[in-house]
Amino acid sequence: MAPHDLRRPFKRAAISDQQKRRELSLLRQAQNRRNAQHQARCLASSILSLQSSAPESEPEQSDIEIETVPETEHESEAFSKDPDVRRASTLRGPEARKWFAKQLMLPEWMIDVPDRLSQDWYVLARPAGKRCFVVSSNGTTVSRQRNGSILHYFPSALPAGAKTRDGSGSAQSYCILDCIFHESDQTYYVIDTVCWNGYSLYDCTAEFRFYWLNSKLEESGACNAPSHYHKFRFSAVPVYNCDQSGLYAAYTGAVPYVKDGLLFYNKHAHYQTGNTPLVLVWKDENCSQYVIDTDGKGEIPSQQQLVLELQDDRKLVTSDDPPVLFGCLDGDIIEKSGIQSGNLLRFAIGDGGLSFVDGKLEKADLVYLGKSNRARVFADSYSKVIFQFMVRHSPLKMDDLLASINSPDDQEKIPSDIEMVG
Repeated sequence: MAPHDLRRPFKRAAISDQQKRRELSLLRQAQNRRNAQHQARCLASSILSLQSSAPESEPEQSDIEIETVPETEHESEAFSKDPDVRRASTLRGPEARKWFAKQLMLPEWMIDVPDRLSQDWYVLARPAGKRCFVVSSNGTTVSRQRNGSILHYFPSALPAGAKTRDGSGSAQSYCILDCIFHESDQTYYVIDTVCWNGYSLYDCTAEFRFYWLNSKLEESGACNAPSHYHKFRFSAVPVYNCDQSGLYAAYTGAVPYVKDGLLFYNKHAHYQTGNTPLVLVWKDENCSQYVIDTDGKGEIPSQQQLVLELQDDRKLVTSDDPPVLFGCLDGDIIEKSGIQSGNLLRFAIGDGGLSFVDGKLEKADLVYLGKSNRARVFADSYSKVIFQFMVRHSPLKMDDLLASINSPDDQEKIPSDIEMVG
């Protein structure tokens, strides 16, 4: 598909407050400066020392199976003030999965096109595979999936990542990379950097983090072919400015991995743990095999399914902070099924669908199906539910993104050359 001229201004009817929350997130990160160096050390120590919270053979939960809530200010403050990670090392099962899932920065699903998309955002083709943290320290490298289970122990060319003749580096030298392991070519594709050689990047903008990653990863030798001191190859994912040319390059360009949608990063976003509206994921059939959620048999159900959490007052809510109310569960169902507050429950969206007023959910036609899979840790997020609803009824298409980019409100002119970051 070749770029084409779309000159009409484009504005879809609002179905969420995603843009407002993006603005609040940028404001909040400017007001709340964390002890980033301490947070990076805590995370690195936990990943290296924590016993696996699940057997290594446990299948990795896909992106559509685990949703997390954003970390609250209270939780973030408590974490940054606690230098002892022994408490984390005692976590098992769901609690361990919750802890690890909250350490990653997870994208919301794109349900509204961001303002100033071509000016303030990057875009990249997301590799399909297992999302994980990779930590190198004291002559070894460990990768952990977001459910806490160890993916690999191995030597690497990352700083302090292998015991070589030259030594393994100082105790202060360590790296934390946010990666996706691509099974078919045995490569760790790096989508973000949390810490490099002991230097924390939590409070750095995405613009700086991507620049740092592209300059340092190649220098380290981690992109070289596997060897005795370097078991797996690392590769930075190409990142583009989200103008028309960059968006097409990410969407249609050839890459050495299987694509699973596009990721959009706000250039000013810090590395925020938990779900954030400053990183977005978008998919269609041309760039992902997995657009519409499937059931346990791998089949697309006739009705959209979702997972909600039951609260004390019978309310059914999402994993967002604050949670979004989808309805109330009938008391007879609670009594007959023996379900309790805090349980995760599966529902289908009936023929009545979802209704919106002034960008907010007004009504949801929910059909109770039963308890959720025990492996689930969180309810679905609002953005995931709405994205899946849109895919079935009125999907946000590539042409919509291009129309937004080409609108006078988004940019003054469209560059003719592809500009890749780094």
